[in-house]
Amino acid sequence: MPKLPAPPLPKSLQPRPKRPGENGNGAVRPVEAAQEAGITVVDWIDERTSLSGGIRWLLFRKVPKGINWFYTLGSATMFAFLNQAVTGVFLAMFYRPDAAGGAYESVRYITDDAFLGQLVRAMHKWGASVMIILIFLHMARVFFFGAYKYPRELTWIIGVVLLILTLAMGFTGYLLPFDQRSYWATIVGVNINGTGPFIGPYLSDFLRAGPEFGATTLSRFYAIHMMLIPGLIAALIGAHLYLITKLGISAPPWIKAQEDPGLRESQV
Repeated sequence: MPKLPAPPLPKSLQPRPKRPGENGNGAVRPVEAAQEAGITVVDWIDERTSLSGGIRWLLFRKVPKGINWFYTLGSATMFAFLNQAVTGVFLAMFYRPDAAGGAYESVRYITDDAFLGQLVRAMHKWGASVMIILIFLHMARVFFFGAYKYPRELTWIIGVVLLILTLAMGFTGYLLPFDQRSYWATIVGVNINGTGPFIGPYLSDFLRAGPEFGATTLSRFYAIHMMLIPGLIAALIGAHLYLITKLGISAPPWIKAQEDPGLRESQV
C-alpha cells in the first residue's frame, strides 16, 4: 500500500525562511540588520511621499556629448551658497546687531575666543568672494557657449537675478563687522545707490532705514543679509534647477547636431 504524503503544516508552524545576514542560530548580524533597517525606513518614507519619482527625474537625465569641467561652475556656485548658509547660521549664534559697540565686540569674540570661530568666520568671509567669482565665471560660460538662447531665456534671466542678489548679499554683509572700514565703505556705497535714476533716492532711504545713517541701519542690513536675500536666492535656485532639469543642458557650441537624411531640407 503506497504511503500517503503528510499534510502540509499551517503557516504558523512552518519554519521562517532565512533572511539575508542571518546566521545558523537565527540571529541577524548587526551590520546587515542596520542595512535592512535603513532600507525599510527609506521604503516606508517613499511609500508615503513618493519622493523617488522626483529624485529619479532630477538625477537620471540625458547629458549631451562634449561637456567638460566648465559645466560644473553652476554646481560649484550652489555649494558655495550652501557654505555661506551653514557658516552664517553659526555666526548668527554669536553676532549682535548692536551699533553701540555690540556688533564689533561680538565679531571680536567670534574671531578671538569662540571655539573654531576664526575658522568659521574665515570660511564665510572668503566664501563670499569665492561665490561671486564662481557665479561670474558661470554666467560667462553660459554667455560664450550660447546657452542663454531659446528655449532657455528664462533660465538666463533667473541667473542674472541671482547674480544681482549675490552682489547685494555681499554688500549688506560688509557692514556687519561695523568697524571703521566697513562703516565708511557702506556710506559711500549707499550714496552711490542714491545717484541712480528714479528709485535711487528711495533705495538709499530704504537701506539706511531713514534719511540718515543711524543705529537702525545696522539692523536693516542684518535683516536683509540674513533673511531676505538668502530666502530669495534659495527660491530662485530651486526654480533654476527645475528649468535646467526640464529643458536639459545645452550642448557645447563645437558639437554639431546630427541631421537625419530622411528629413526634408525645410524640416532641417
